[in-house]
Amino acid sequence: MNKTESNLLNIFSDLDKNDQSSIMSFAEFLLEKAKQDGRLIVAVKPMDIPRPEEERVVAAIKRLSATFPMLKKNSMLNETAALMSEHILKGRQAEDVIDELEVLFNVRYVDFCQQCEPDSEPDRAETDR
Repeated sequence: MNKTESNLLNIFSDLDKNDQSSIMSFAEFLLEKAKQDGRLIVAVKPMDIPRPEEERVVAAIKRLSATFPMLKKNSMLNETAALMSEHILKGRQAEDVIDELEVLFNVRYVDFCQQCEPDSEPDRAETDR
């Protein structure tokens, strides 16, 4: 989370429910307006960043974050942190953890595509890497 996001979250949490509701309504209005004006840029297809033969878990998380820039990483923080902990604290093999991270990111990408266009499926070639 960058400084602006953190500041906005702090301000939001200090407000009462009515003011929070007003901010949410305004944010949704701005989002719709940006969509209508074509100012909302969302990468829909993953970047083609191949997995190196040898990779550390942290590097894999960075690679997958760059591969799927459209995904909100903070919504995946608990799952990625749990996998990282299994590797560091429990000695789980990096390759196994990275395999599971790739599944996690791919599943979230499929969910993202379903939210964008509920009646369509992502190209299987994109998710079966």
